[in-house]
Amino acid sequence: MSVDQTALLNAAADAAWHAYSPYSRFRVGAALLTGSGKVFTGCNVENASYGLTICAERVAVFNAISEGEKELLSIAICSDGAAYPCGACRQVLHEFSPGLVVILGDSAGNHSDQQNLKDLLPDPFGPGF
Repeated sequence: MSVDQTALLNAAADAAWHAYSPYSRFRVGAALLTGSGKVFTGCNVENASYGLTICAERVAVFNAISEGEKELLSIAICSDGAAYPCGACRQVLHEFSPGLVVILGDSAGNHSDQQNLKDLLPDPFGPGF
């Protein structure tokens, strides 16, 4: 399936506006393209008990999985400064799609970088362990 990166980045940038980030003031949005062609979005949601905060990438993945999607093709992530996913998100993404394409953009949805997840998480923990 052809990935329309511009549309995915725009969906991620739009999702970032829904972020609940009163502590960090760092909005992040993610848009996940599945094998069925559907796009699932997520935003970061912070909590005063910081360990309960969840990243945009995991919200998007959990939304997709909860709707029965199992094939994840690519994810666009937009934030100020076009930040890469954290280690926890990389591990969750790997659980469902080791070959995932990760597209980064700034808060306006402008393309910044693209990587394969396997390059961002070279020695993942997997079901074999």
